[in-house]
Amino acid sequence: MNEINHQDLSKLVDEIKQICLDAGDKILEIYETDFSVETKQDNSPLTAADMAAHNAICAALSKLTPTTPILSEESSQISFSERQSWDQYWLVDPLDGTREFVKRNGEFSVNIALIEKGRSILGVIHIPVTGISYSASLNNGAYKHEQNKEPTQIFSKKTDLNNITIAGSRSHGNEQQLAFIAKLNNPEILAIGSSLKFCLVAEGAADIYPRFGPTSEWDSGAAQCIVEESGAVVVDTNFKTLEYNTKESLLNPSFLVIADNDFNWAQFLTK
Repeated sequence: MNEINHQDLSKLVDEIKQICLDAGDKILEIYETDFSVETKQDNSPLTAADMAAHNAICAALSKLTPTTPILSEESSQISFSERQSWDQYWLVDPLDGTREFVKRNGEFSVNIALIEKGRSILGVIHIPVTGISYSASLNNGAYKHEQNKEPTQIFSKKTDLNNITIAGSRSHGNEQQLAFIAKLNNPEILAIGSSLKFCLVAEGAADIYPRFGPTSEWDSGAAQCIVEESGAVVVDTNFKTLEYNTKESLLNPSFLVIADNDFNWAQFLTK
């Protein structure tokens, strides 16, 4: 297996961004139609857009890097006995925020990450409805790409206890999240779907995205590289960096996306 060199990552980002854009176009074609919704075994929704994006991305990645394995939400049955031998692989969420897609609120994205030895070293998130993308690769910074504009480098912000902004979820708020928020001094809540919550932290619009509840590794992989390259962190509730492909289950633990790693968030976690 030919490994992707770190010095090639900044060039590779542009190619992955184009793959995300093409997948986004396929999603939008279906978004404009009267699409049907199926239910997967875990009760999550599935649409033709998920599969169209999955097929387009897998075909393009296989052509771009023929020897690099691909783990997509729509091909997640690959066993750990096979996955654990992968030093590098593509981690793909072809349509992150299918619930938002079904609600037609525009808050869904295409996510592609390159994982190396448990760590996200390249990430691209593309939002088809707005045309905005976010990208990052190891040691090369994080960037926001808006249509007809030059890319801008993004940075997370320092946290002021008296002026906290939380990135929340439209679809997944729970009691633990509400208890966490209740301990803070009247924080502003930015409710938004899919991995866009990570991007709010990365671009300095939010101080924290607390996620208490199940997500899968493809939900966070691309975003984690963008977050880390912006100066922020993605950690579990013991403040250990989130890692990938370390176990049979592809579920993440509860986690925090923290803009300012020097700020003491532990004081607000329920013990």
